[in-house]
Amino acid sequence: MQHRAYKAWPIVLLFFGLSFQAAAVDHCKPSKWGADDEIGAANYVNPQQILAATRLVKLGESHGLGIVIEPGMPAFPPRFTQLQVVQPGQQLGVDTSQTYGWPMSYNDDLVQMWLGTGPQLDGLGHLGEDNLFYNCNQGKDFAQITGLTKLSIHQVPPLIGRGVLLDMTRHFNVSAMAAGQVITSEDIKTAAKAQSVVFKTGDVILLHTGWTDAKLKSDPEAWGSTIPGISNEAAQYLAGLNPMAVGADTWGLEAVPAGPGDKLFFGHSILLKDNGIYILETMDTGRLASEKVYEFMFVLGQAKLKGAVQMIINPVAMW
Repeated sequence: MQHRAYKAWPIVLLFFGLSFQAAAVDHCKPSKWGADDEIGAANYVNPQQILAATRLVKLGESHGLGIVIEPGMPAFPPRFTQLQVVQPGQQLGVDTSQTYGWPMSYNDDLVQMWLGTGPQLDGLGHLGEDNLFYNCNQGKDFAQITGLTKLSIHQVPPLIGRGVLLDMTRHFNVSAMAAGQVITSEDIKTAAKAQSVVFKTGDVILLHTGWTDAKLKSDPEAWGSTIPGISNEAAQYLAGLNPMAVGADTWGLEAVPAGPGDKLFFGHSILLKDNGIYILETMDTGRLASEKVYEFMFVLGQAKLKGAVQMIINPVAMW
């Protein structure tokens, strides 16, 4: 009897394995860009979108959306940044004349950091649900210690298009939103109407909460432990607008702690996994809000580190 039970184990394991795969498929949403697609909403970038974006530049103004990254700055744990500046072969006043033919002096730098620190682009391989990621890719099949073999940042083309800003501080009539304050789809619709923002397919949608301007320097502990942000249903609403990317001046996009009935960081799954929409975090939106720049050309050409999940960035807004 025991021998028969032992022989049945492979069949039992096979059954559960197939059941797990079936369950995974049940909540998998194939990409509208095809079963082999790995770049999601970056497919919106085309000559027509780029030319339309160039027509938004009327004053010749530009603004880098990446905040300054500093060693020791707060980050989602256990992330950190460390920088070392070195002078290879020049220590203790070593004369380099014989090596280079003249007394050349130079600095090099080494950095140890998590690429999901500070201003960043979340790639489609960053966050999934139940081991499933964008376009039904299972984490075990592409996430290697040496880098992603699918959905890597290096495959993402330059993200160029129309950017729009929603000033949520203006909507709530505050200088900065409160810790954990939730932004709903109704807030987004009302703010857009008041600020004459009309959403278009392929947009980069940025939300200004005032959080980083108010808290990063004055209260870094609070800045890194809680944020205002969107609700789960707001993420679903934004996904339905078919943007190329959604971002904010916060390190996590969704409200932390999550609002009543919401799942923490579940908006990431809605945008990245279900829709292939990129997420931009810790964007420097203060100038755009203060100058009421609600529409602009957005350009991002991230570093192409093969296999990377995320990337520190400094996209440019031009108007």
